[in-house]
Amino acid sequence: MAEESSWIYDVGIENFEADVIERSVATPVIVDFWAPWCEPCRQLAPLIERIVNESGGKLLLAKVNIEENQELAMMMRVQSIPAVVAFAGGQPVDQFMGVLPEDQLREWVSRLLPSKAQELVAEALNLEATDPATAEKKLREALTLEPQDETKIHLARVLLELNRDEECSAVVAELDARGFLEPEAQAIRTQLEMRATAEESGGLQEARAAAEAAPDDLALQIHLADALAADNKFGEAFEILLAVVEKNLGGEHGNTAKQQMVSLFGVVGEANPLVGEYRRKLATALY
Repeated sequence: MAEESSWIYDVGIENFEADVIERSVATPVIVDFWAPWCEPCRQLAPLIERIVNESGGKLLLAKVNIEENQELAMMMRVQSIPAVVAFAGGQPVDQFMGVLPEDQLREWVSRLLPSKAQELVAEALNLEATDPATAEKKLREALTLEPQDETKIHLARVLLELNRDEECSAVVAELDARGFLEPEAQAIRTQLEMRATAEESGGLQEARAAAEAAPDDLALQIHLADALAADNKFGEAFEILLAVVEKNLGGEHGNTAKQQMVSLFGVVGEANPLVGEYRRKLATALY
C-alpha cells in the first residue's frame, strides 16, 4: 500500500490512463512496480516516497502492486521488480530497475523536476487570463534564465493581450529571424497585421458605421469582420464572413471572405469551440 499522502496513490489497469498518463501532462508521475514479497521493493519504497513528499506536489508517485495487476505489468514489460518508470507529458521519459542508493535516487528524481524557468512559465500561463501584467513579468524573468523560443511565443501573446503591439511585433520579428514561425507565432503576427489594418482605416467604430450604411457592399462587410477580429470579437467576425461567402459563393468577395475565415481559424486556435463550429458551417456553405 502507498504511504498516506495526496501525492502518492495506488493505481491499476483501470485507472492507469487517467491517473498516470493524463496526470503526467501537468505533473511528472513516477510509477513504482512492486510486490508484497519483494524485499528490495520494501527498501526502495520509503526512500522514493519520502523524496516525492518532499517535492510538495511537484511530483506524483503511482504504486502498482504487480500481484494484483499482472496484466498492467505485462503491458509495461516489467520483467523484474522493483521497476520504476517516470512519465511526463503523457509519455514515459526515464526508468530504472532495482534499488538505487539515496544520493543516486535523488539525482534521478531531480531530472524530472521542473526548472525555475519552467515553474515561472507555468505560473505565468495560470495568470495570463486574470493578470497578464504579472504574467509578463514572470515570462521575462524566465527568459533571463532560459531563453526558450516557446517562452517568447507566450510573451508575445501576453503583450498582444496587453495591447502593446509594438513590443509584441519586436518579439515576433526576433522569432522570425530564425527563418520560420510556429503556427501560434504566425497567428500572433496575423492578428497584429489585422489590428494595424483596422487602425489605419479608422478602427471598429468607423468600419461598423460604413458597413451599416451600405449593407450590400461586401467589401465593407469583410472590412468590418477584420476590424471585429482585431478587437477579438471573433464570433461576430466569423458570422459576417460566412454571410459574405454564402452571398458571393465562388466570387471575388466570397473567396476573400473564405480565406479570411481560414486565416482566423489559425488565430483563434483549434481549442476554441468557435473554430469547430464555423469550420462546419463554412464546409456546408462551400459543398
